[in-house]
Amino acid sequence: MHYVSTRGHAAAQNFSEILLGGLAPDGGLYLPETYPQVTGAELDLWRSLSYADLAFEVLKKFATDVPEADLKALAHKTYSAEVYRNARAGDDASQITPLHLLEEKDGSKLLLQALSNGPTLAFKDMAMQLLGNLFEYTLAKNDAKLNIFGATSGDTGSAAEYAMRGKKGIRVFMLSPHKKMSAFQTAQMFSLQDPNIFNIAVEGVFDDCQDMVKAVSNDHAFKASQKIGTVNSINWARVVAQVVYYFRGYLTATTSNDQKVSFTVPSGNFGNICAGHIARMMGLPIDKLVAATNENDVLDEFFRTGIYRVRKSAETYHTSSPSMDISKASNFERFIHDLLDGDSERVRALFHKVETEGGFNLAGGPGSDGDEFAKIGQFGFQSGKSTHQDRLDTIRDIEQRYGVTIDTHTADGVKVAREYATPGVPMIVLETALPAKFNETIREALGRDAERPAGFENIEALPQRFEVMAADVAQVKAFIAGHTGL
Repeated sequence: MHYVSTRGHAAAQNFSEILLGGLAPDGGLYLPETYPQVTGAELDLWRSLSYADLAFEVLKKFATDVPEADLKALAHKTYSAEVYRNARAGDDASQITPLHLLEEKDGSKLLLQALSNGPTLAFKDMAMQLLGNLFEYTLAKNDAKLNIFGATSGDTGSAAEYAMRGKKGIRVFMLSPHKKMSAFQTAQMFSLQDPNIFNIAVEGVFDDCQDMVKAVSNDHAFKASQKIGTVNSINWARVVAQVVYYFRGYLTATTSNDQKVSFTVPSGNFGNICAGHIARMMGLPIDKLVAATNENDVLDEFFRTGIYRVRKSAETYHTSSPSMDISKASNFERFIHDLLDGDSERVRALFHKVETEGGFNLAGGPGSDGDEFAKIGQFGFQSGKSTHQDRLDTIRDIEQRYGVTIDTHTADGVKVAREYATPGVPMIVLETALPAKFNETIREALGRDAERPAGFENIEALPQRFEVMAADVAQVKAFIAGHTGL
């Protein structure tokens, strides 16, 4: 299988060639030339597989240049009960992503898919642990080194650092918005003392961090000389790893392939729900894909109106679901490419307009950039928005009704999922993190601290190591060049 850029001006490459990078040379994002298809017979066979074996079956459709025996070994190394050991009481850790029935009424079911049993208690571990193993495998084969440069609004950074710490030939440089993550998230990252981990706290918001990652990715000479790779959600391998749990969720919630399910996904950067879109394009019987946003509602606005309008830093809210405090969805370009039937020149023009004018309009009518908004229903997308008060109310309601504590982002998902409940179609909400990561809001909602898995009891008290910098690309480049050891 070969991969092409959403903007159409980059040579086709195989999986291993795009694995260590991020943006294509023309500034676009990589997608397969065509989506591999899954048959009903395959789905029937996959129902009885372990998570690791299911991951192998999905991944081998995309990583066709990796020997199957090696890929299978990597999947089993990644998806084990030892790695995903933070399962809730009563859960079988070997399931990796167990489903929980939250409520059933009026013929509709609301389920929660647990994705946060990994080492950093967030769904980002599901992809990042695989990425760490793939990186190490690929670098070892080529006796190479890699400097990972990324940005995080909270969970991506810690997941990347825990996946890459101690990995041979890898250093990590992670940007995060200074004083805008939860205390737990901050401590998870900044308390790491591994010599190959470098945390940079940027005076700004997440989008400032993300813009600097894109600027470095587009400086091809610097990227090559410093051997820069990325683990942000623009990395194709991360998206593919997330496709797997949509298949697992569907196969667990159904008994036959003529049944459909829907997914509600807390959404900021569009990476998580983009994986669901890819699963649906592969043939997985998904009815709705519901994007749940917080007050930073750029995605909800698009799916309601057809207008994509990014926000400036000053217009980006700092909320109690901070991992979604994002006003420019970097993965969104992949969906727009599919919505425009692969017209890479139009994609290129639209995202140039995002950079120069702040957005585009696909609603049709005078002055618009197209009328594709009318086609969005064909892809199953819908959306909704949740606020801080909604978050508190949902956390309290789920706790009182079912004795289950959910984190703030998952609460956004549950709130919006209830608005799209359909009789006969199970609705699966993707859990994004364990509540301990956002204890300040759990305490506000429930009047008590969230439970913590063993080993995380006093993480905020650990010594922290990080650098504070302005949102200045030149300064960050100088720091990377001074610490790569190349």
